[in-house]
Amino acid sequence: MKPPQTVAARSLSVPAILDVEASGFGAASYPVEVGLVLADGRRYCSLIAPAAHWAHWDPGAAAMHGLTREHLAISGKPVATVARELNALAAGQTLYCDGWAVDYPWLRTLYQAAQLSMSFRVSAIEMLLSEQDLSAWDDIKAAKREEIGEPRHRASGDAWVIQETYRAVVAARAAAV
Repeated sequence: MKPPQTVAARSLSVPAILDVEASGFGAASYPVEVGLVLADGRRYCSLIAPAAHWAHWDPGAAAMHGLTREHLAISGKPVATVARELNALAAGQTLYCDGWAVDYPWLRTLYQAAQLSMSFRVSAIEMLLSEQDLSAWDDIKAAKREEIGEPRHRASGDAWVIQETYRAVVAARAAAV
């Protein structure tokens, strides 16, 4: 039998985190990689082969994530495969991201190209944080990225850094009480 969780242990539970890398910014951009870290720590990451009608490519975005359109065409999974895998992993859950204003539209682009509906919800991580948490977020995230040693700007690594940042922000809040 599992021992009951203490109040401190429950307060340190973490949400499932999603991150999306893209071909650039703006209405013509599209997702090139998606990363997910579930609340139990399981991770998912997939490159996405561009759909035939996706043409936009921003060299600045490519310099950040280090992916090429050619590599995505060879190593990426079809949009419908990625959408189905995300649905299977996250069905009924709320996934949080720290770039909701861009990540959500890229997910919509993925699901529209796949002609599927999302089986999960997506929300901004800010919905779980207080103003005090938000004021500490950027500094704690930078420290976590350095501590973890996750230099890549890639979807699963970024999702993990966001989840660890959330854990640290909540722990700092609990310690201050």
